[in-house]
Amino acid sequence: TSDMSIHERKIHSLKREIDNIEKLSAGFTTHDENKTEDFIENAQDIISRKTDQNVLSMEPLLEILRESRLATAYLATAEDHGITLRYSTQIETAHYDRTGALILINPNINKVDQVLLATQELRRHWQHRQGALINPLMFHPDNAVLINRAQIADLMVSMIRVAWELQLSGEKSVWERIENSSMADLGRAFAREAFLDFRTINNGQAAAAVFESWFLSERCRTQDKNLINQMLADYKGYVFDLSEAEQNITPNLIAALGEMPFGKNYLAEHAVTIMEDAIFTDVRDRSNANFLWFIKFERSFRDSEQELQTSSDLTAGGARSPAQNQRSGDRDDAFFSAMPTGQYTGQSADIITLFEGDVGSKSKTGDKSAKNAKRLASKANSGRSGNRRDLSNVVYLRRSPGE
Repeated sequence: TSDMSIHERKIHSLKREIDNIEKLSAGFTTHDENKTEDFIENAQDIISRKTDQNVLSMEPLLEILRESRLATAYLATAEDHGITLRYSTQIETAHYDRTGALILINPNINKVDQVLLATQELRRHWQHRQGALINPLMFHPDNAVLINRAQIADLMVSMIRVAWELQLSGEKSVWERIENSSMADLGRAFAREAFLDFRTINNGQAAAAVFESWFLSERCRTQDKNLINQMLADYKGYVFDLSEAEQNITPNLIAALGEMPFGKNYLAEHAVTIMEDAIFTDVRDRSNANFLWFIKFERSFRDSEQELQTSSDLTAGGARSPAQNQRSGDRDDAFFSAMPTGQYTGQSADIITLFEGDVGSKSKTGDKSAKNAKRLASKANSGRSGNRRDLSNVVYLRRSPGE
């Protein structure tokens, strides 16, 4: 009975929390009339003439971002490093250009999405300055999958937090966009922690809840597929080959991802868990797992083949240098001189005679062959001085009966 009462109290508390979150989300629900207006607005934007990017000013967008404390800190960091926000129609959505020190945003996107995209790229710049924006292809495939996931999940955490801070300051359109998009599960994870205790915003619990919710969703499958396609197209291989360096750099990188301009690092205390827990590391899609296995097998096979090539020496039957060819005769003489007497005479045969019978046969064929052998041997040795006319240089090869 006591156990049942405990469970009932927990269920009742959970229902109360869900009802409170539903009441909060009800204020951001898009009605059918608003959907029709948005559709007409988007249609007009598609068929209308695009505005020149040089005419547009970034100031309205920056004013919205300055309503958020976190976005303001990101803007200050970007300004300290000479990063400029600029509109550009040459990109699809938004892009952080390291070389050009630019954050480019497409001006034809609606203002709310521009705010979220600007926050995303400002956070990417923050990752760069913290040493966490490293190409995942530079790591072992298993670590590359985890690092790629963590980098993207961290971007989503900042977007959710900035949207929450903007709705607290009165700019509710951004949070409404979160509630009515595919990021609604992430927004609710953050809202639940922040609604129950506002201190979770700065101590990292709300951000960690968003980070974990991202890994629990199907977003991992899409990002893994994109990364594995990049691995398959990577013809230069990987940079880091030492497993010790990979194991040491990954916790530091995860901790660097969780660093914030203010407040507590929301990933530092969870770094070991993130590396070991199957929720964060396992590749749950079968096709992605098969391709990842193939990439690791190909890499290990390539490394083993390279080690064998470097360690093996060219022996007989391989390509020889001219100097080796000059010494080959000396090596052969030394080899045969070490053989027992009778196995090698130091002379080459002058005549090879093939015959049907045995060597000691008295048949006519045998006698005739022997006579021809003597005659040929005498002719071959007639021009040589100091050689006796005998059959010592004749080698008889016996033919098998089946031939």
